[in-house]
Amino acid sequence: MATLPQTIHLATPLPGPEARTLDERAGTALPRALTAAMPTFARRTDRGVLEDVDGNRLIDFGSGIAVTTVGGAAAPVVAAIQKQAENLTHTSFAVTRYAGYVEVAERLNALTPGSFPKKTALFNSGAEAVENAIKLARKHTGRQAVVCFDHAFHGRTSLTMGLTAKVAPYKGGFGPFSPELYRVPGSYPYRDGLDGEAAAERTISQIEKQVGASSVAAVIIEPIQGEGGFIVPAPGFLSALQRWCRDNGAVFIADEIQSGIARTGAWFACDHEGVVPDLVTTAKGLAGGMPLSAVTGSAEIMDSAEPGALGGTYCGNPLACAAALAALDMIEEHDLLERARAIGEAGIRLMEQWKAKDPRIGEVRGKGAMMALELVDPVSQKPDAALTAAVAQAARARGLILLTCGTYGNVIRLLPPVTMPDELFVEGMGILEQALRDQS
Repeated sequence: MATLPQTIHLATPLPGPEARTLDERAGTALPRALTAAMPTFARRTDRGVLEDVDGNRLIDFGSGIAVTTVGGAAAPVVAAIQKQAENLTHTSFAVTRYAGYVEVAERLNALTPGSFPKKTALFNSGAEAVENAIKLARKHTGRQAVVCFDHAFHGRTSLTMGLTAKVAPYKGGFGPFSPELYRVPGSYPYRDGLDGEAAAERTISQIEKQVGASSVAAVIIEPIQGEGGFIVPAPGFLSALQRWCRDNGAVFIADEIQSGIARTGAWFACDHEGVVPDLVTTAKGLAGGMPLSAVTGSAEIMDSAEPGALGGTYCGNPLACAAALAALDMIEEHDLLERARAIGEAGIRLMEQWKAKDPRIGEVRGKGAMMALELVDPVSQKPDAALTAAVAQAARARGLILLTCGTYGNVIRLLPPVTMPDELFVEGMGILEQALRDQS
């Protein structure tokens, strides 16, 4: 396990010589579709710092796309993986079961919203979890239609591409997509100007008129949309949608793959409004960097599938389960929910100060350690993707791992590990502020 100074250090320009050599090899060995935000190659990581192959220490505001919430190579997670690897790396839960899988399921059953009986099935990726949630909803209801939303991202498999809104780079040329998927507008307060009630009324009206309530198997939504722009729906929108699903026999699926597991300062983004989904999908922050995902929800719905209908060779791998239990313990023992809230409060406060002086910042939004800046033309308020790309590039050149997102490519998203020291977080925010100023 790495122990790195929690300071930025640029030994070389990015990329350094070793990174350039590896990039040349990658260009020959890998398909061009496999791109990367940062122009370097990682070697080690610890809490809020990532060290590359040239010895540069970078501030991590990406967390491997919201995965290393408890920090990169967190000591308890590493220890749990090492201990598990000494005894059992694989058997397949479909062949010989093991306790770790059951223990992860029990923890998720207890942590996810709702006091009703729940069950959990484990998978490898977020897309797998979404696919299986849809399978269960269709099996349970006997219906086929699935409602998804503008700006959504649910994965890159055949089914989940159909649920994902953005064409480039995720969908172009890969169709046809799965049938019976229907896209409707959601809640984007900065762009639509609607409160939660009005946005829900618009959404529900379209579902009823263009899909038909009796045809809907499931409504799937990210409680905070991730790739679409870290869009936080107006208060009341999610609860109205959940009530409609309950009243019409549809399954309400909360895709908490990016927003769940302490990222927003609560166990789940749904918790902020007291929304109780029928099914919850989780992945990213669940296992401290190991590939693991889950579908958790109503025992009645989870038991809809026949024996053998769920699972896969690697689903709920013993190493990933051990890592997940350690990561969940870390969150509880170190009160990382509160830590995420503190990071969010500090970050939002700083960015609101910038916004007061910079009309190019259209909106500051987010919850906990899931924050965003939407950059716009100061006159028209139209999305400014070029500015966003320039700011991100400038920040990265200074050693800040920074990601962008948004349907229009104009959102800077901040996903720091919640174990990042305060001083390092402030330094990273300073780099971002300077990158913004440099593009004036």
